[in-house]
Amino acid sequence: MTAAVDTAVSAAADPALRPHHPPHPVGLACWGDAEDESVLVVQDVVDVTHDVKTFTFASAGQHLFHFEPGQFITLRLDVDGTEVLRSYTVSSPPTRPHALSITVKRKPGGVVSPWLHDTVRPGTELRVQPPLGVFSTSRHPAAKYLFLSAGSGITPLMSMTRTLVDLGRTADVVFVHSARTPADIIFRRELEALEALHPWLRVVPVVADAGGEPGWGQGGDRLTGQLDGAALTAAVPDVAEREVFVCGPAPYMDAMRTGLLAAGLPEARYHQETFSFESLGLPAGEQLDAGEVELVADAEAGSSGGAGADEAVAEGFAVQFTRSGCTIRCGRDETILQAAFRAGITPPSSCSEGVCGTCKTVLVDGEVDMQHQGGIRPREIAMGKVLICCSRPLTDVTVEA
Repeated sequence: MTAAVDTAVSAAADPALRPHHPPHPVGLACWGDAEDESVLVVQDVVDVTHDVKTFTFASAGQHLFHFEPGQFITLRLDVDGTEVLRSYTVSSPPTRPHALSITVKRKPGGVVSPWLHDTVRPGTELRVQPPLGVFSTSRHPAAKYLFLSAGSGITPLMSMTRTLVDLGRTADVVFVHSARTPADIIFRRELEALEALHPWLRVVPVVADAGGEPGWGQGGDRLTGQLDGAALTAAVPDVAEREVFVCGPAPYMDAMRTGLLAAGLPEARYHQETFSFESLGLPAGEQLDAGEVELVADAEAGSSGGAGADEAVAEGFAVQFTRSGCTIRCGRDETILQAAFRAGITPPSSCSEGVCGTCKTVLVDGEVDMQHQGGIRPREIAMGKVLICCSRPLTDVTVEA
């Protein structure tokens, strides 16, 4: 798991250390610099595979796009009269700032992906929140990379690969992607072309079933079967020397992490997408494909009982919400959002992990310990903003919520 960013924040916080970002176009307004959502216009819709489409956006305000490869955006959609937030990693590179793309796999029985596939056309306007996230090569420059993906988890890694190509970098990159069949390999033709043009890039597709494609798996880097630690180290013997980025379903990422650490990879060089699908309050049995997350509030978060819990709350701090006029007690081990839910208050929230930024608000007074996962920008912290889902009071506090 990508490490959380531990930050102590006060109402008069100093600017936080700023990570490396792609070059900012001088003198030009950039959409990624905004804190609030805005309207993007769909420019193109392209079929990538039989059940995957790429949607390319332009800014309605004619702004350029500024983000880091591997970051995600959040769409605010009206699906059959219901507002739904859904986050998708950006598949296009920041080196092509006039357009921004997401690549979406249709999930049978899903809510958003079928709606996008069936409804969105060139000219469609969507409200989109600006990019967030810390899962990016721009924060971990290296001479050798290993990209591991499964399903539509390929999207952030494709953004990273395209960025390296556009910048003329010659880092040694091995890109291992797992899919059900060759027909399910997202961006297959583009990856094959990039590998042919750039000797520093090696692409290793792994399929569960060759799907009747002649010659698949008969030598070379086209593999069949399930990728595990042994198969990975056999295909990439120097894994311990690489900076590794992993995105896919949780069981896949768990298996990759176990195999990589067993092969001697230092944990500091292991990075995976920070969305945790199991903890987002999805209905029982429903799963999301890698690369997309339906953001839903879990009103039961932070519920607890017993004398120990009551004592912890009593020893905590007062939290005042200026908009509602409510003041509650927040336990020493609770986040502000957990305490709010326990008190019956439901401020805007979604991921509860410091990723999506939905619960962002202003810290009017007091001090908190915020441990976020990229859902807030350094300049927003400097402006006194916090994510209440991952902020624990260090004093009595007042927030705009």
